[in-house]
Amino acid sequence: MSDPTRRAELFGGADSDRRFTGPTTGDERRMLIDVLSAQRATLQLKCSGLGPEMSLRSVEPSTLSLLGLVRHLADVERRWFRRVLAAQDAPALFSSTAAPDGDFDGATDDPRGVTAAWEAWRTEVAFAERFVTEAPDLEVEGEDS
Repeated sequence: MSDPTRRAELFGGADSDRRFTGPTTGDERRMLIDVLSAQRATLQLKCSGLGPEMSLRSVEPSTLSLLGLVRHLADVERRWFRRVLAAQDAPALFSSTAAPDGDFDGATDDPRGVTAAWEAWRTEVAFAERFVTEAPDLEVEGEDS
């Protein structure tokens, strides 16, 4: 990688090479699992080695931060797989009706908050992976209210 022409090339390495290796045609469940796994691996790769600095905001007035993104994605996984598809009563962990941007606004540099966000995200990913694996087929319908 002498003269990278794309930002993605700046994040090369052993882990990045293995992210998108799944099939692009064929069994839909396998493709779903592989695409979701690759996207999740990308999040982990981009945040690898970071701690409280994950809460740093991109630019004012945006509240976008990597930690906010982890919190947001924990809520997204939870909403789609627990609430919509599994019909569980599972309120969002980091946002609410009163604080719809709580996932980003509440992302602070407290190390315990960083750990809690990763734990929540990993818990929701594990649930989603089990749900997809155990579903009898991909004809599962959810109620998106």
